[in-house]
Amino acid sequence: MATTIEAERGWRSALPAGLRPYTESAPIAAFFLGVSSGFPYAMIGATLTTRLKQDGIDKSTITAFTLVFLAYNFKFLWAWIMDGVRLPILGRLGQRVSWMLVTGAAVIAAVVNLALADPANGIGTVVTAAILVGIAGASFDIVIDAYRIEMLEPRQLGVGSGMSQYGWRIGSAGAGALALVVAARADWSSAYLACAALALPAMLTALLMGEPQRHREPTEKKGVARTIEAVWRPFFEFFARQGAFLVLLFILLHKIGDTLANLTFRLLFDDLGFTNDEIAIYDVGVGFWAYLIGIFIGGVLYSRLGLKRSVMISLILMAVSNFSFAILAGAGHSNLGMAGAIGFENTASGIGGVCVVAYFSALCDLRFTAAQYALISAAASIVGRFLTGTTAGALIDAMGYVNFYLMTTAAAVPGIILFWIMMRSGLVDQSIGSAGRAGEGDARADQADEEVQSGS
Repeated sequence: MATTIEAERGWRSALPAGLRPYTESAPIAAFFLGVSSGFPYAMIGATLTTRLKQDGIDKSTITAFTLVFLAYNFKFLWAWIMDGVRLPILGRLGQRVSWMLVTGAAVIAAVVNLALADPANGIGTVVTAAILVGIAGASFDIVIDAYRIEMLEPRQLGVGSGMSQYGWRIGSAGAGALALVVAARADWSSAYLACAALALPAMLTALLMGEPQRHREPTEKKGVARTIEAVWRPFFEFFARQGAFLVLLFILLHKIGDTLANLTFRLLFDDLGFTNDEIAIYDVGVGFWAYLIGIFIGGVLYSRLGLKRSVMISLILMAVSNFSFAILAGAGHSNLGMAGAIGFENTASGIGGVCVVAYFSALCDLRFTAAQYALISAAASIVGRFLTGTTAGALIDAMGYVNFYLMTTAAAVPGIILFWIMMRSGLVDQSIGSAGRAGEGDARADQADEEVQSGS
């Protein structure tokens, strides 16, 4: 065993320092978790839109299906179940593993049900099936996030978040592409049935890796008492921390400017006269690769600079990226300008996605990982989504694109200032939960990691 471990360390030491964390078992496992996390989103997103359009459903009905995504915003309402309810029989495999298998099976069943729903027989059955996929997918996400956070050591949170996002992108894009290819050769039912298998990577990862070494039981109580305590204690524990309300304010505010800007880019491109081919090349093509590069850079920054400095850098970059679209709006139709703005935006988003998600992961208490991360992730997006849906279009009409993007840049400043205040006052360190602190659980995880590596 010792010889194998030394050999593993030997080939890793030959890699550049920035690449080494990506070769560890936990971040690699996070990649496969991300693949399964991303595919249900695609099933009720662009893929369902294309299917309904080809089946002759009208546009207003199709766009109404976006309400299905509300399940992801409100998943914190039932996330406590994955912390506090122990499953019979399967529970012997561990709290996270058992729920991973159950929610994964629920996603497969929901996608199969959507595959069998025929819009020609009434849109109601498709609506019900899509809602079930949304609820099952959001529940799967709760368990996947909890498993990822509890599996990773504090030093791996940045790289692990990056690998998870790589997987998410590949899972969602792969599911969309697979569905289109199969539908073109068979039918949409066959396409959805084929995609259902993408739930398996997370389920198999949980079975192979086992229960996360850092998982802690939420309470010593059993039965109903355990479940009741799992409902309120995650919130009580978080808000009992020093500066908790300031941290929550940062979570709510930090991404408002970025969210407002992101959902209006296609409107800008259309009004500037970009063709569909140009949008496909520069927005989709350049943006995709820039985002992947940003994820890698974010993982390296987190590993090298630590949590506080990497988060601060990512917040500044995300604010400046909004300013680049004000420049594009002022310059007018320019392929080079569009490529530059999209490239910078997606690189900054990739970096921010890794560093900020790592910070949010570190905020969790390992006893209530599922409930607390579901609450944090919902809070991080809900304000920006609400403002975008209710005000973005009217603001563009009133202000024009240049002033709108200058406003979104300014809207990002309060989050930067707030995080700087938290850094200076020590609140960033004080707000970290047990998921972001090294301890006895990490020593056990190190030992388990070495055993996995020596057995491979």
